[in-house]
Amino acid sequence: MRKSKRYSGILIVLCLLFVLAGCVTTTNKAFETNESQVKLRSMQTRAFDTTDKKKMMQTVISTMQDLDFVIDKADLVLGSVTGSKFLNQAVITMTATVRSRGETQLLVRVNAQYGISSVEDPATYQDFFTSLEKSLFLTAQQVD
Repeated sequence: MRKSKRYSGILIVLCLLFVLAGCVTTTNKAFETNESQVKLRSMQTRAFDTTDKKKMMQTVISTMQDLDFVIDKADLVLGSVTGSKFLNQAVITMTATVRSRGETQLLVRVNAQYGISSVEDPATYQDFFTSLEKSLFLTAQQVD
């Protein structure tokens, strides 16, 4: 009888240790920003002097398709387009969002992921925006 009380006491102490260990706080960097994140966001974002969100979304979709992306989702209300393509046996996923900036501009932000890693190469975003600008020019000139 005495042994069982001793074991139950040890069991209670161990349970308390596990509970207290779960309460230990750790530094969570999920919401921290640093200079590299701000720099990445600036590479991913461009402002355009137009307010026609529908036309911009159509042009973003066309540009992604021109770059060999298959459109997975598109939502005009949210201003979001997601596409993917295979490269070197991994999937590249690109999401573009279109939103108003003031009364005369739209902001387009593109985020690309290669597998599970975020793409941080400026050339990737520059290539997309160069293609988007060309498409917008051709659309404005009514060239198909």
